[in-house]
Amino acid sequence: MQNILVIGYNNRNVVCSAKRAGYNVCSIDVFRFLDLQECAYASALLERRAGPELIELDASKIKAQMVAFGLEFDAIVPGSWTETFDHNFFSCPVLSSSPENKQKASNKKYFSKRLETLDIPHPNCYSPDEIDAIQYPVIVKPVFGTSGLFNKIARNKQELLSILENLSSIYHSKLDLEFMSETVVIQDFLEGIPSSVYLLSTKKEALSVAVNEQLTGIPWLSRLPFAYCGNITPFRTEYAEEMEALAEELILDFKLLGSNGVDFLVTETGPTVLEVNPRFTGSFDTIEKAMNINLFEAHAGCFKGELPERPEAKRFAARGIIYSDRELFIDRQLLDVILREKGADIPPQGTNVWPDWLLTSLLSCASTREDAIISLEKKAKRIKNFIECKTKICSA
Repeated sequence: MQNILVIGYNNRNVVCSAKRAGYNVCSIDVFRFLDLQECAYASALLERRAGPELIELDASKIKAQMVAFGLEFDAIVPGSWTETFDHNFFSCPVLSSSPENKQKASNKKYFSKRLETLDIPHPNCYSPDEIDAIQYPVIVKPVFGTSGLFNKIARNKQELLSILENLSSIYHSKLDLEFMSETVVIQDFLEGIPSSVYLLSTKKEALSVAVNEQLTGIPWLSRLPFAYCGNITPFRTEYAEEMEALAEELILDFKLLGSNGVDFLVTETGPTVLEVNPRFTGSFDTIEKAMNINLFEAHAGCFKGELPERPEAKRFAARGIIYSDRELFIDRQLLDVILREKGADIPPQGTNVWPDWLLTSLLSCASTREDAIISLEKKAKRIKNFIECKTKICSA
C-alpha cells in the first residue's frame, strides 16, 4: 500500500502521520492548512454547509477530485466528521469501520440507550418532548457531535425552551419538539474532568493506547464555554485502568475498527461515559508526541488484524486550539507570528478566519503537566496580543 487518500473535516494530523510512515498521501478537507500541504502529495478543498451537521460527501465530486490527483489509490481513509461516508462509492479499500456501526456509535440517543443496556455509568438522557420530566441543570447537544461548539446549558425550563427555539430556527421557522427530538439530545449536566481514551481495534481485540485529559472551554483559547480546545497526554488518574476497560468493552460492542476514542467525565464518584468518537480524535498529536508512536501506521495495521505493543508515555504533550474571537485576514505579519510558535494547523496567507473558527493549534512537550500548560498559555498570549495590537492600530 503506497497511495492513500484522506477525506475529512481537518486532515492535517492524519496526513502528516501517514507521510512520516512513508506513504504518498492526498487530502480532501475543509482547511488545507499549510502544514498539511507540506506533507501531502496533493490536496483539495472539501465543501460543507455551516451548522451542526456531519459532512455530507458528494461522491461524484470526490471522484473527480481523485482523478485530478493523478494517482491510483490503494486505500481511502475517512477522517473527522465523515460518519455518513459510504464505502460503496469507491472501488479501493476503505480503512474505517462500517458506516452503519459508525452512525450507531455517533448517535448520542442510540448510544445512551446502549450504555443503559450495558449498565455503564452515563448521564441521564431526555427527549425534548419530555420537558416536564427533566431534572435541571441539563446540557443540550446536537445528536451528532460537533466538538462542543453547539452545546448549551439550561438551568430551568425557560432556558431550555429558548435553546430549543434557537436550534430549531436552523431548520424550521418555529419550535417543533417532535423534529427536535430527532436532532438534539438533552443530558444531565455533570461536573468533572473531561477526558478520553484513544483506542486501536481489530475485529477481535481492542487496545487502549492512551488516557487523555481534554481541554474544553479554556478562556485563553476560546470564548465558547464547551468548545474542544485540545488535550494533554497522558492523563494521570486513579481511574485510568477502569476507563480503559470500559472503552475497550464499548469499542468491541459497537464493532468499531482502527482508531477510535471514548469520551469520559471523571466525577467525584468515578468515570462516566459521555460518547464514542468512531474516528481519529483530537488527541492524535499529543499521543504521538508523548509516546513516540506513529498512529497512522498503527491504524493501518488494524485492518490486517495487527495491534502494536501497548506504548508508554515518555513525557507530557499538550495541544491547545486557538479559536478566533473575531473575523481575521491572514496577512504575512500574522502568519509570521503564528509560524514562530512552531505549532500546527497553520492557516494559509490570504485566507479569512471567521469568528469561533479554528485559527491555529499550539503544541508543547514537558516533563510535567504544569509546564506543558504554561508553555501553551505563553504561546497563545503572544499570538492574541499581536492580534489585539494590530486591530487597535488598524482601527485608529
